[in-house]
Amino acid sequence: MSDRESKLTNLLIIFTRNPELGKVKTRLAKDVGDQSALEIYKFLLKHTVSVTRDLEFAREVHYSEEIQHNDIWDEDNYIKKNQIEGGLGEKMEHAFLYGFKNGYKNIIIIGSDLYDLNREELEEAFKALETFEYVLGPAEDGGYYLLGMNTFNSEIFKNKAWGTDTVLRDTLIDLKDQQIQLLDERNDIDVYEDIKEHEDFQQFFQYLKL
Repeated sequence: MSDRESKLTNLLIIFTRNPELGKVKTRLAKDVGDQSALEIYKFLLKHTVSVTRDLEFAREVHYSEEIQHNDIWDEDNYIKKNQIEGGLGEKMEHAFLYGFKNGYKNIIIIGSDLYDLNREELEEAFKALETFEYVLGPAEDGGYYLLGMNTFNSEIFKNKAWGTDTVLRDTLIDLKDQQIQLLDERNDIDVYEDIKEHEDFQQFFQYLKL
């Protein structure tokens, strides 16, 4: 498949929060403070850009608040959109629905706070959708860090306790009769324990007294 064909058929959706003090990584901020949590989130955003900007697929970044211009999501590489009002399930359902309505065949959604994410895994996930109907990246906390499909399914966005350890389990129940490819389990970053021993994050803890 050529680069042009990939961009016409494969869509990567990135959900992101606007990086504002006191509004990002609030669980992490309870231990490290709002300013450190914001700097960590910006660090994670830069990482997400670094592993997605050169992919051969179409890329959309969906902002939690207003769309920002002249930020790290350069408009030569990313289509910019707003998330709709509502819960996470409604937001994701809308993003997938309109992706399929716009003609994309394979759609994957990720967040912007997974430091374990790499380009090869994203390419692997899209390749999986050539064979499987769904691809899921399990998170260590019982959720998932990546969801992909080639057929729109609204049920997997309903009746979920988002942000809890039941999300992956309940999603797999919804998909019990479907063809699913599971990726390697990863650790998304929500609390201090997720990164306190990680060398790359020590720069953000040097002034802390925990």
